[in-house]
Amino acid sequence: MELRVRKIPIDESEVLEIRCHKITEDVQEIISFVKSRQGQLSTEHDGQKIEIPIVDVFYAESVDNRLFIYTAKESYEIKLKLYELEDMLQGKTFIRIQKGMLLNLMKVKSIKPALSGRYTALLKNNEEVVISRKYVADLKKALKGGGDK
Repeated sequence: MELRVRKIPIDESEVLEIRCHKITEDVQEIISFVKSRQGQLSTEHDGQKIEIPIVDVFYAESVDNRLFIYTAKESYEIKLKLYELEDMLQGKTFIRIQKGMLLNLMKVKSIKPALSGRYTALLKNNEEVVISRKYVADLKKALKGGGDK
């Protein structure tokens, strides 16, 4: 696959075009990556307002009515409800894996069965999260490319 990048004048619209014979898993991964880069989450950290690219988020977890997002090494509280974040991320690479958790499938290294119909996902930062059995079917559907979640 050849890669071309061309600088354009500031008054032209930026366009990313993928030309392919077939939409393979690699092409789909590139598309997902680009789509996820088009958003950021705002929060405050150490008294400063910061923007966290959605692509950097490994998972989001609701704890005691507070929502936290986790990156490779940091966690941040954001002022949203889990369902609001889920709506924002619809069509991106996130899926609900527990009642109070969303997982970025692009940050998963491996998935294996666990006890009682649950699964465990090993993330690229070597953290493990549990996928409750209620959400296993949605996970399988998303991994097969059959869902927007």
